[in-house]
Amino acid sequence: MSDLADRKCIPCKKGTPALRGSEIRRLLEQIHEDWVVVDEHHLERSFEFDDFVQALAFTNRVGELAEEQAHHPDILLTWGRVRVTVWTHTVDGLSENDFIFAAKADALSKA
Repeated sequence: MSDLADRKCIPCKKGTPALRGSEIRRLLEQIHEDWVVVDEHHLERSFEFDDFVQALAFTNRVGELAEEQAHHPDILLTWGRVRVTVWTHTVDGLSENDFIFAAKADALSKA
């Protein structure tokens, strides 16, 4: 298994290029298979829960993670489902931070 969940998101410097092609595929293999890369720009995954309360609790944990990592995804909460969409605004696309965040969110979903 990957060590991505053990790492910390490090702010990207302006001008850092977004990841492409094989770089994305290599990192995608290290996170849960339900994550989808959309247009080589962002990662997205829906997490399923038994009810609204569990989905809300997960949403709050993801929010705390976002603050801790200074890496803030879009989060959509609905009854029994949370969709997390993440990308790096500084590079207007994907960076390693997005995969680190995804791995950490995966770990939270099991908590």
